[in-house]
Amino acid sequence: MPDAPARDVLAVDGLVRRFGKLTAVDGVSFHVAPGETYGLLGPNGAGKTTTISMIAGLIRADAGTITVAGEPVGPQHVAVRRRIGLVPQDLAIYPELTARENLRFFGRLQGLGGHDLARRVADVLQLVGLDSRADGATKEFSGGMKRRLNIGIGLLHRPELLILDEPTVGVDPQSRNAILESVEALSVEGMAVLYTTHYMEEAERLCDRIAIVDSGRIQAEGTRDDLIRMLGGVDQVRLAGDGDLEAAAAALRELPAVERAEAGADHAVVLAVRDAPSAVASLVTGATEAGLALHDVEITRPNLEAVFLHLTGKALRD
Repeated sequence: MPDAPARDVLAVDGLVRRFGKLTAVDGVSFHVAPGETYGLLGPNGAGKTTTISMIAGLIRADAGTITVAGEPVGPQHVAVRRRIGLVPQDLAIYPELTARENLRFFGRLQGLGGHDLARRVADVLQLVGLDSRADGATKEFSGGMKRRLNIGIGLLHRPELLILDEPTVGVDPQSRNAILESVEALSVEGMAVLYTTHYMEEAERLCDRIAIVDSGRIQAEGTRDDLIRMLGGVDQVRLAGDGDLEAAAAALRELPAVERAEAGADHAVVLAVRDAPSAVASLVTGATEAGLALHDVEITRPNLEAVFLHLTGKALRD
């Protein structure tokens, strides 16, 4: 008998939140499975933080439902919060305490104690890469180290759902990479992660599925490849060389993978190609046989920036 499918850790249905005449979240629905990292990708003001504040039970929803591990979530439902770890944008640590002391303090607030607390503190310090600095005062930490400690605090009580709200804002590239490596390790442990960001590369690197959020609504949802296919999954290829560009373009149009081929003004043929990496050999052969002496091949693949622009009519950081 086949195993029953795993129940979603988080299920959000028809979520709405208004502030006066402003509808900050407008009918948002999605789900997150065990071991999945789900991204909310959108600019500041898109409604991401309001959404996760409702999911964490900090503010009420005007409409819609939220469940975590099958239990309803809201300000009046206190017990379910033990299943949730929230890592806010603002740091929630005590600078005069060491990393270990911070973790012990917050662990006690989460109901941990004794050997279990000591073991969890040690495990979390190792996971976020702070075990060598465990007994240093956090006021001496870099911004990235403080951010990693913030994540560790959210992990202490072994939540089934970890919510990370823009965890890399304002940190240097090296610290940012360390934070992303820590997040990548979480889904391996089977934890469901809800990750908000306005950085395309973070969403592409970390998230199994991504929701593009703008103006309080989910504009599109899916894996990176699902979203790219919304643009037709067509790559751009630029073949630069010397020779009869018009003849080369005409010959290349006959190839099955080529949707368009035009002679450019800069000694190049520009093509729209389905799955360019697998077709590039035939493109080079076709161009060469048509008399083009190639000296450069450039492939540009669609990315989430292009998808976001297509869906919203604006760049992500507008």
